[in-house]
Formats: sequence, structure tokens, C-alpha cells
Amino acid sequence: MDDSWKRYRSAPYYDELITAKGHPRTAARGAVNLLRRLPAGELAARRAAAAAAIREMGISFTVYTEGGNIDRAWPFDIIPRIITAREWNDVREGLVQRSRALNCFIDDIYNKQKILADGVIPADIVLESSNYKPQCTGASPRFGVWAHVCGSDLIRDADGHLYVLEDNLRVPSGVSYMVENREITKRVLPELFENYSILPVDDYPSQLYQMLASLSPRERKRPCVVVLTPGIYNSAYFEHAFLAQGMGAELVEGADLLVDDDDCVYMRTVDGPVRVDVIYRRIDEDFMDPEAFREDSMLGVPGLMRAWRAGKVAIANAPGSGVADDKVVYAYVPEMIRYYLGEKPKVRSVPTYLCHREEDREYVLKNLDKLVVKPANESGGYGIMVGPHVDAATRRKFAGLIEKNPRNYIAQPTLKLSTAPTCVDAGIEPRHLDLRPFILQGREAWVTPGGLTRVAMVKGSLVVNSSQGGGSKDTWIVEGRA
Repeated sequence: MDDSWKRYRSAPYYDELITAKGHPRTAARGAVNLLRRLPAGELAARRAAAAAAIREMGISFTVYTEGGNIDRAWPFDIIPRIITAREWNDVREGLVQRSRALNCFIDDIYNKQKILADGVIPADIVLESSNYKPQCTGASPRFGVWAHVCGSDLIRDADGHLYVLEDNLRVPSGVSYMVENREITKRVLPELFENYSILPVDDYPSQLYQMLASLSPRERKRPCVVVLTPGIYNSAYFEHAFLAQGMGAELVEGADLLVDDDDCVYMRTVDGPVRVDVIYRRIDEDFMDPEAFREDSMLGVPGLMRAWRAGKVAIANAPGSGVADDKVVYAYVPEMIRYYLGEKPKVRSVPTYLCHREEDREYVLKNLDKLVVKPANESGGYGIMVGPHVDAATRRKFAGLIEKNPRNYIAQPTLKLSTAPTCVDAGIEPRHLDLRPFILQGREAWVTPGGLTRVAMVKGSLVVNSSQGGGSKDTWIVEGRA
């Protein structure tokens, strides 16, 4: 046995696989005991095999730096995270509920704006957001769904409960790595799977296609679905290509599409134009259509918004869906659930202080050393201040930013993110992690069984984003008790 297993302790944090007394949790017992029995050095060899498989499979992501863009192999940890099906069923129901409420909110904002008129959410918070797109006013996508693919980030606190940390509703990414993580784990630790019944994740591309096909404005046995990518230099290009191939859809760039005089979208092919029914958009809406948004965009398709508003093409996620992808709006999701659905939230949200509120702002400024401060519309872990982990000068800098533009900042308690055993150079050590499940919403709703577990590979770090040095694990949903 690797001696680091004997020394493993994660207190004061909740550990996903190991109890506070150092014993494997019930559902993880078989996997942990097998890993513990491996001879010293064997885990390192399996770790090297995983790295070789990642290179062979070409799994990569792009990091943007001042010196240019760097393609890096996907950082992966071979020890899976294990969650019981019993717990997951409750989480799944909560995520579906949350997706329904968010879509009701978006549809309301671009139509009747009842939630604003009733004072549930301050109108200026929504209508002055950079994510609110007046060009979408009066639109009504099929099934009333705007955010067809949502990636909600979950964290587990020291109390053992899972909380929603934020919702990603514009162009959420990472699902391809969820699928590939399973494949790599099967390659390098096949014996782990012998005594477990693990819910599959490899059907995601087919589930995605079925959802997208249900949006088609034309009744066809197999609608023409395309994946619209900004191109090979985008950080998520690997995923764009992966999903297009998995769905049997065409991967296209803006120049491959045109909107004709009939307001239909066509794909240029060697055999002539082919009408497109559904576009899975992996491009920011500001660059999607130079006629409607940024005039200088070279990535989009002129007239695409016109075609969408005419009902000649479906776009997922719909333009304007980002109005609900705002960390200030996030704080109101429990109220949305009560307002639109008449239900209590089934999954908890992290307590959030809104700096535009005077009382909240005063509390935040007095407690910056205890809080995590986030800008309202950044992603990828950028612009965040983790109060306990920075110096006084950084806290003073953020105090100035908050006072200058309070609408742009929220704060949350510094949670004790759960940990899991992670294979690092020094052996087995605890690392903090989160979880991003993906919710598909079309005619019906579907949630991935598990999702993308992201790991802060730096010891003590709470930042799990791959752009900030994070990695990932395979996530198992299994029968059994925690």
C-alpha cells in the first residue's frame, strides 16, 4: 500500500470518499480498498498511463495568455468521485426545477415582465445588465425554452449538503471532458468497474441531438442540426468537434452559413445549399450576427437573428438567454422558483450578498477577509477574490472596485469545499472540487447522471477552473449509501 493512504486526512472538510475517522464511505468502500491494495508505485504508473491515453486521444483545451494561446493536455485525476443514486435523484429533481424556473424567467423578461412589475426582482438589475438583449423582445422560442443547455455548478460544504454555486446559461462547456473522463478511467483502472453498477454518461451526444431535433421548425425524421463554432482557436474547440461528431452533425463556422431572402438559414456544401433547422450555438451572441449585435464581428452569420425571429431556424441556447446568467440574478433564483412554479426550492443556493444593496455592501466591505468576492458577469474563475487567501492590499483594491461599481459585485461566504483523494506527485492527498452537471431542456428535461467534477490541483486552492490550473475526475453515480 502507498503510505500516503495511511496518512490521508481531509478535516475540517467533508471528503467525498473518506469519512472523518479515515474509513471509506459505504458507496466508495470497494473502490478505495482496491486502490489501497495496489502496490507502491502502481498508482503512479496508472497515472502515467492516463496521461499517455489523453495524448493519444488528443484531449486538450486552450489557455489564453499574453504571449498567445497554448494548447494543453487535459489535466485528469484517476481516482473517481462517487455519489449515491439516492442522493443524486434528489439533486436531479432540484436541477430540473431550477431549469424550468430560469426558462420561465427569461421568457417573462423578453415578453410580459411580470416578475419586474410585481417587484420580485428590481427592474434595473435585469434591464441594465449587459446580458439583457433588447433585440430579443417579443420572441417566443419553441416550448418557451431559451436555455436549452445549462451547466449548474454544485459544491458540497462541510455540512455535507450540495449547493448550487452558479448557473451557466450562455454557452456552458465541459461536457465532452465528462464523457472522456469515463473512457480514460475504464482504460487505466478497469478492475474498479467490476463490482459497481455505474450510470452511463456516453449517451450524452444522443440525448443532446434528440433535444435539439425537438426544436426543429420543420417536421422531419432527421432535422439538419449544425454546431456553430468560432473556430479552431477557441478554448473549447475540442468539445465542439467532439459533440458534432458524436451527434452526426456538421461542425460549421459563420462563413459556412448564409441567410437567404426567404429568411431561412442554409449551409454551403459542395452539392449546393442545404437548409439548416437547428443551430447549436457555441459562439457568444455578441458575435453571432453583425446585423443585430456587433457590427465588426467576423465570426457570425448576417441575418441569423432575423431567421430566428421569423421561426425559420432554432438556436440553442437562444439569443438573450444570458440575462439569467448573471451572479446578481442568481441570488433571486429561489424567489423565481416560488413565483413561477409555486414550489419550494429542492436544491439549496449559496447565501449571496448583493453589493448594490447598501446593507449588504457595508457588511461585505467590513468582512472582506472572510468572503469570496465575484464580478457579476465574468467566467472561468477570472476576477475573483478569495478573501482569506489574499493580502490586505488586494482586499483594499477590491473594496475600491466595489465602491466604484457595486452592481457588478456579489460576495459569498468562503465555503469549506469538499475534498476527494487525488493522485499527485507526493502520493494521495485531498484536493478541493466542485461538480458541473448538465441539464438539457427541450420538449422534456434530462440531467446528466453526475457531471464534470473539477479539481483544484494546487494544494489548498479553491479555484477549480481549468484556465486557472484545475483538473478533473470521473464522476460515478452508483447504488448504495454514503
